Amino acid sequence: MNTFDVYKLWPIEPVKAKGCRVWDRDGVEYLDFYGGHAVISVGHSHPKYNGKLINQLEKISFYSNSVINPLQQELAQRLGRLSGYEDYSLFLSNSGAEANENALKLASFHTGKSKILAFRGAFHGRSSGAVAVTDIPKIVSPFNSFHKVEFVQLNDIEAAKRELSGGEYAAVIVEGIQGVAGIYSPEHSFLKSLREEATKNGVVLIVDEIQSGYGRSGKFFAHQLSGIKADIVTTAKGMGNGFPIGGTIISPMIKAEMGMLGTTFGGNHLACAAAIAVLEIIENEGLVEAAALKGAYLKRGLKRIWDNHPEGVISEIRGEGLMIGVEMSAEFIPVRDNLLFDQKIFTGGAKSNIIRLLPPLTVTMEEIDLFLLRFEKAIIKIKESH
Repeated sequence: MNTFDVYKLWPIEPVKAKGCRVWDRDGVEYLDFYGGHAVISVGHSHPKYNGKLINQLEKISFYSNSVINPLQQELAQRLGRLSGYEDYSLFLSNSGAEANENALKLASFHTGKSKILAFRGAFHGRSSGAVAVTDIPKIVSPFNSFHKVEFVQLNDIEAAKRELSGGEYAAVIVEGIQGVAGIYSPEHSFLKSLREEATKNGVVLIVDEIQSGYGRSGKFFAHQLSGIKADIVTTAKGMGNGFPIGGTIISPMIKAEMGMLGTTFGGNHLACAAAIAVLEIIENEGLVEAAALKGAYLKRGLKRIWDNHPEGVISEIRGEGLMIGVEMSAEFIPVRDNLLFDQKIFTGGAKSNIIRLLPPLTVTMEEIDLFLLRFEKAIIKIKESH
């Protein structure tokens, strides 16, 4: 049997990682400025993270949700305190897609309605409901198309108002920062007005913080930059630093009923231990505040490179904290491949011309300087080839 061939694979096999560094099977060292889709939040192989998992393995690694698991309550309390959502409830699952599925289902249970408002460029996952609110038609199968979803442009509050005023919607779902689309942030005024409109029309406001959460933006959740509070927040990726876990953070206005949600593996002992370790490290090392400072430093460095090469190389730098998009002109699309293969740096992509930078929150200033040096080298090499 072979694996189902749905991924474009780079010819690199990582076998070891520590902090912001990854080594392949040939011993070649790479600088990791992508963190495996923003998953590595507290760095590869953090000793406190590893120790927590090893310690839990020696006790119990799994039992189902039919028994008491005090780690779930510890995780919920820590997450509530650090995120400012103390009075909310937490439902644990295994992934961001599941977290969003549960959020959409809860909104529908709460309102008795089924229609959802989403935004152009959105990515919320690959399961049925999550796909339906994702603006990538090629991943929507005929099976997924029965959901009632309308899309409007991000930051177009008048279009959102027109939709929500009709009284048909269960929820509106928006990313704290659109990641897959290319690092596009909702404007603060837009999110504030969207919050007001959702409240006015009895619509549940879901904020998807799966990629943008857990300190990456310089706030615990990116929507907190706008000073709003969501009815439901979804999280995953950096929540477990590589261990699969997702969470749905639920307003007290939405009441739990026995059996309305469920999961076999969600919130298992190992997953909770991993997530607790991440929160401990984030708090003890001040990583939320560090993400804001390091992100600002990285953006200043990128702007200097832009100033050094003004002739149509970079067209825009955007993002918050350590979630940054660099839009390249058409001639410089090969920069990403050059960074990986010549400069030995992992970065992400979006569309064909946007580089996504999502390093671990533990990245050092020296590593940022090294990235900037290699990034400029990649630009110079491509300029010389032209």
